[in-house]
Amino acid sequence: MAGAGAARGSPELAGAAGPPGRAEQQQQHPQQPQHPQPRAAAMSSVASYESLVHAVSGAVGSMTAMTVFFPLDTARLRLQVDEKRKSKTTPAVLLEIIKEEGLLAPYRGWFPVISSLCCSNFVYFYTFNSLKALWVKGQHSTTGKDLVLGVVAGVVNVLLTTPLWVVNTRLKLQGAKFRNEDIVPTNYRGIIDAFHQIIRDEGVLALWNGTFPSLLLVFNPAIQFMFYEGFKRKLLKKQLQLTSLDAFVIGAIAKAVATTLTYPLQTVQSILRFGRHRLNPENRTLGSLRNVLYLLQQRVRRFGLVGLYKGLEAKLLQTVLTAALMFLVYEKLTAATFTVMGLKHSRRH
Repeated sequence: MAGAGAARGSPELAGAAGPPGRAEQQQQHPQQPQHPQPRAAAMSSVASYESLVHAVSGAVGSMTAMTVFFPLDTARLRLQVDEKRKSKTTPAVLLEIIKEEGLLAPYRGWFPVISSLCCSNFVYFYTFNSLKALWVKGQHSTTGKDLVLGVVAGVVNVLLTTPLWVVNTRLKLQGAKFRNEDIVPTNYRGIIDAFHQIIRDEGVLALWNGTFPSLLLVFNPAIQFMFYEGFKRKLLKKQLQLTSLDAFVIGAIAKAVATTLTYPLQTVQSILRFGRHRLNPENRTLGSLRNVLYLLQQRVRRFGLVGLYKGLEAKLLQTVLTAALMFLVYEKLTAATFTVMGLKHSRRH
């Protein structure tokens, strides 16, 4: 056995002990080191355990944060959609909702929103980190790469999850007491029934209402991740890992910048997803560029330029706090998972 082992390890000994001609064949064709095929390596990056951990952590973080700050999102949505509501501040709107619709009204539509958010963030984090593994390949990323990765992940997310967001927007606003008489009430018995009624009454493409502004809004999470990853890289040059306060603060700053830059389009997106305004039919087709411009012009005509930012206070309060808490939970859960599983957390940031 020792001779056989030596023969396998040495060409010279292999020539002495092996059959005639085998040594010459081995010398002419030395064994080449085996490298993983590019396609196999790419697939392993996309289907890696690390990408799955990031996706699950991002989904859990977003669900936790949204549950905590859900009433703020309810106030924001009312301010965006119900244009004739006199109350302008978040506390005033929430008090009105509770007084008129009950104590639990600020949490109306929680389950469909959380379900949509879970799917949406899972898709986004998985796509972002899988593509990052393919492109960065263990090296440090850059601001430009983070922006491109964020845009691509956002497009994938929008195309896959818009129907969920259309349904949850309608369920969340169902039963609300609106000041705007142009809004047509809905009567859905749940998520499945909402899908059924929308397809039956408006056609399957209605599930993608607001897709165009949503595609434009992929720059929101892209900008958010660009700033977040940039701040994170700078901090990790000075310290071993992010503290809870670090993750919370840079997550809040990144989201505040992204939200302020893209807020007018978010308002249009909410109106198109709701899809219950009595508008000219030609202005209700799938949120095309014409519809986006039409709604922006109508908003400015009625309320001035300030109207484009109606509800921004509620949105910033909700989305900044939600994003900050989401990133905090995401970072801690990711780090804890890698520690428990005994795996090295990739530092390709």
